[in-house]
Amino acid sequence: MPIKSFLNYLALEKKYSQHTVIAYQNDLNTFQEFCKNEFGTDNIVYVNYAQIRNWIISLVNSNISNRSINRKLSALKSYYKFLQKTKQIEISPMVKHQALKVSKKIQIPFSENEIKNVLNSSENNTDFESIRNKLIVELFYSTGIRRAELINIKIADVNFVNETVKVLGKRNKERYIPLIKTVQIPLKKYLDIRAQIVSDEPRLFITKKGKKLYDTLVYRIINNYFSCVSSKVKKSPHILRHSFATHLLNEGADLNSVKELLGHSSLASTQVYTHSSLGKLKEIYNQAHPRSNKN
Repeated sequence: MPIKSFLNYLALEKKYSQHTVIAYQNDLNTFQEFCKNEFGTDNIVYVNYAQIRNWIISLVNSNISNRSINRKLSALKSYYKFLQKTKQIEISPMVKHQALKVSKKIQIPFSENEIKNVLNSSENNTDFESIRNKLIVELFYSTGIRRAELINIKIADVNFVNETVKVLGKRNKERYIPLIKTVQIPLKKYLDIRAQIVSDEPRLFITKKGKKLYDTLVYRIINNYFSCVSSKVKKSPHILRHSFATHLLNEGADLNSVKELLGHSSLASTQVYTHSSLGKLKEIYNQAHPRSNKN
């Protein structure tokens, strides 16, 4: 089946994560089911754009956001590119498709004070989960790693001699991130208390039962902590990653360096964070420019 071959191509050649491959599979299955119901065929290899457009209209009428629809169509576009590459079709039915317009969401980072308040709030807690949870906040903020990257860090990836942690990013790309002193101390403390829990899990972060952490637990940890100190609508691991990048840029960090730390493949992805730093840039500009008002 072409779909199965495509998914194998994503996983084995493109090195996409299992989560991404499953998302692509679900999107293709959804389109296949639509074609079966609307056009009496589940063979989506030889569809035309008019049929795809009918699917788009049905998605829009289902009140699915344009952003989500674009993601589904991106999966479809990749699928037909694969069929072209493997000579199963000559022209992609998506060749002239243009993505739906989406409004850009401004991600509001946590302030430095909000992060300090969270880290100070659990200073006196000595149980396993409190020490682990505080370290998770520290590591997110000091490294800017993604949630999936944090979950998959292994104990062996931590190197105190070189003061680095090895992270496996998107498409299995490895990168090494410096570990500042303020995160090394709680990390060593956590490793000491972790050693008291019976577990054969090689990953750094585990539950109190010795199992691997999971996405919703990590999200809940961050959300619970920051709900106490912040009124921001979104309180997630990604906002901590956003805060890491924004605060570095505010302090004058080079954009290329931040790009490498975040594991972005292009500067375009990193430049999203420069918008949040505009206020700081204005402040620096007003202080430095000869013609500015320096009252």
